[in-house]
Amino acid sequence: MGRMNEPPRLPEGGFSAWNRDRLAVARRGADECGDVWQLEPGVYVAATAEPCEAVLRRSQDFPKAPAPLFPPLKRSSGAPTPEERARAHAARMRGLRAQAVAARIGEIAPRTAQFADQWPTDQDVEILPAVRHALAEIGVSYLYSEDAPTLLPFAAQLFLAREVLVRPSRWAWPLWIPTPARRFRTRQQVAFIDALRPIVRRRRSTGRLGDDMLGQMLRPSPRYGLLPEEAVLDTLPGITVATFETPSRAAGWILLHLARHPRAADRVAAEAALLPADPAATTSTHLDSLRYTQALVREVLRLYPPSWLLTRRATRQTELADYTIDAGSTVLVCPYTAHRDAREHAEPDEFQPERWLDDSGSPAKPGVFLSFGTGPHGCEGTALAMAMLTLLTAQTARRYHLSEPPGPEPGYQVTTFEGLATVGLRLRATVRG
Repeated sequence: MGRMNEPPRLPEGGFSAWNRDRLAVARRGADECGDVWQLEPGVYVAATAEPCEAVLRRSQDFPKAPAPLFPPLKRSSGAPTPEERARAHAARMRGLRAQAVAARIGEIAPRTAQFADQWPTDQDVEILPAVRHALAEIGVSYLYSEDAPTLLPFAAQLFLAREVLVRPSRWAWPLWIPTPARRFRTRQQVAFIDALRPIVRRRRSTGRLGDDMLGQMLRPSPRYGLLPEEAVLDTLPGITVATFETPSRAAGWILLHLARHPRAADRVAAEAALLPADPAATTSTHLDSLRYTQALVREVLRLYPPSWLLTRRATRQTELADYTIDAGSTVLVCPYTAHRDAREHAEPDEFQPERWLDDSGSPAKPGVFLSFGTGPHGCEGTALAMAMLTLLTAQTARRYHLSEPPGPEPGYQVTTFEGLATVGLRLRATVRG
């Protein structure tokens, strides 16, 4: 007999149904079972705003899985200590905080304008590869400034290794088995670090550390001094890919909504018309003036969060939304359904960017907006991602009307395995009159 306070089980909602259509089962679970529901014994879904927020903030009870996409390489000299990793994370954050991003808007804006300028017009184009390339240039340049051209090809290979590694498979191989995908990842990780190491050494030897994120990591801390070289290098493959991989998924949904909501696109275009003619003259003040564009970006991310499902594991028996969660249980945090919580958002399935222009729709309200996570493991690149996506949206709408290919079938496929994405998205750009 089950515990009286065990989360409810969704009828006919086990792994087989989940694997057929995860978004539909997630919606059914939230609608029929409420805040927390059981997918399989020991696997629970936090489905609404309050429990999602609670799990992400209670990192001691529900820690993030210790399995990074690019795990530390085995070295004869030994891996960085946990303390050194924490210091490296803090140093990265100095280069990614909102003030640091605001100071470099003039470097980000020209590449978003270049992406828009190079979009082939009056033809249906598969656009995500071009989006990814543009955002990779922006992200890698933000991290490594003048050394970005050297590192960009290696970053592209890291992304490819990530795609190969997370591709759906019939088998869940133990982490210690060196599968071909894992060996490929390790080769690309080594190649990236081998390309980055002489850059780190050159900057340190010349004293020209740079004002980018890498430069922040190379600056000595008043308390701890210099970070060891391996601590600098170890965590950079993951953040390098993250600067453009998740934003590229988000950009696909944003461009699709510009095509489907022409009045909203016109409003973005009117805002963008006030940006400087020279994109390099764009400042954080100009970015802040794009209020409706930022609201549109936020609304698309609410409806289609790129990281729509986050995995946590309970370290001890604990309570969640008045239910008992046993130690060792898996909790799936679902921003996709949390963002459709009618208690937090009026008409939650409707695309209404205006909701973010109202003070009552503050994204700072707990549980209301989880597209970048929250708590100790919230996305450290939030400010950079929002700047990239807002400027890309503005520069595109400023130049073009977008439309989907004609026909009854959508010009893309929705994938949910690793993130929520519009694979194969095809759109047509027509120059605004």
